[in-house]
Amino acid sequence: MWFKRDLRVHDHAPLVAARAYPDALAVFVIEPEWLSSPDCDASHVDFALACLSELRTALAERGLPLLVRVGSAVAVLAQLQREVAFTHLLSHEETGAAWSYARDRQVALWCLSKSVNWQQFEQTGVTRGLRNRAGWAKRWQARMDAPLHLLDGKFTAALALEQPALPTLSSLGLSPHGKTLQTAGERAARRTLSSFVQVRGYGYRKALSSPLSAEEGCSRLSPHLAFGTISLRTVHQATELAIGNTPAREMAYALRGFAGRLRWHCHFMQKLEDEPDIEFRNFARVCDGLREDAFNNKHFDAWCAGRTGYPMVDACMRSLLATGWLNFRMRAMLVSFASYHLWLHWRQTGLFLARQFLDYEPGIHWSQMQMQSGTTGINTLRI
Repeated sequence: MWFKRDLRVHDHAPLVAARAYPDALAVFVIEPEWLSSPDCDASHVDFALACLSELRTALAERGLPLLVRVGSAVAVLAQLQREVAFTHLLSHEETGAAWSYARDRQVALWCLSKSVNWQQFEQTGVTRGLRNRAGWAKRWQARMDAPLHLLDGKFTAALALEQPALPTLSSLGLSPHGKTLQTAGERAARRTLSSFVQVRGYGYRKALSSPLSAEEGCSRLSPHLAFGTISLRTVHQATELAIGNTPAREMAYALRGFAGRLRWHCHFMQKLEDEPDIEFRNFARVCDGLREDAFNNKHFDAWCAGRTGYPMVDACMRSLLATGWLNFRMRAMLVSFASYHLWLHWRQTGLFLARQFLDYEPGIHWSQMQMQSGTTGINTLRI
């Protein structure tokens, strides 16, 4: 059972499927390709390590050991096969950055060469191998309304291998990030969901616009969805349940607005799934050459440090640098300012923001970077 960006126990299809086998073992791989990628930050790794600490305990209580190993995915899997001679590999599908896409292709080839049956399960509303968008919304709805995958009972014949202590940022060669991050782990994710659909979501539609009110009024679930400490299906179903149960019309209205954004979440991820090149190239190729030759490093450095001299821009950037989170409207403003006022290309600014966003989700991120920069060819120029 290969954990990736799905660090939870509840609503986890591969984990449930693993109980059908006579022997089971779980592994998470800390890959050098991830650590060295230009969109990775020490804060991402720190959050993941905290999630893994809680997950290891939760799995141990259910009789399943969780190995955490450092190395390229194929190398780690090959070593594990020498140790336990496994024949089946279970995981969720992943729509991620280019390095993860390349890794998955390498793992697929390795599994084929070793006669390992790699079964990948759907995790979000993204449809792999989609030919066109006809019927996409209905498929999304059906997938989100499907019963949760809940683990029933314990693993009784899990394989026993040595489980060394989790690595640290220092042992991985990473420096402290200095950010004050949200609490990691599945328990925190479920508490955050509960507080939002029961209390905090009341003023959501208005609160999401301001960086001050959004800190409390937004769901704050985005890091948990990015690392998979809670599933999108769980969030969707809890939101629909709260809408149906609340006697307050204002609360139901607010939560319906949030429910719509859950669909947008997968809508933008589907764009990257269908066209991985949007991480690197303009949606509208007519925009090629628009900003590449005019990149001003002095402007870029000032923007990154929150020292442009534009108070609202700088305040939002400094808040992001301190916490790893900023509300969507202000994220769009930062990108628009960088793209139009400073005439900076979205690829460089996008990599910087990817490292700062604790909730970095590649499909959403690169779609939005291009949308707010005016290179999609279909969206209004947002200045």
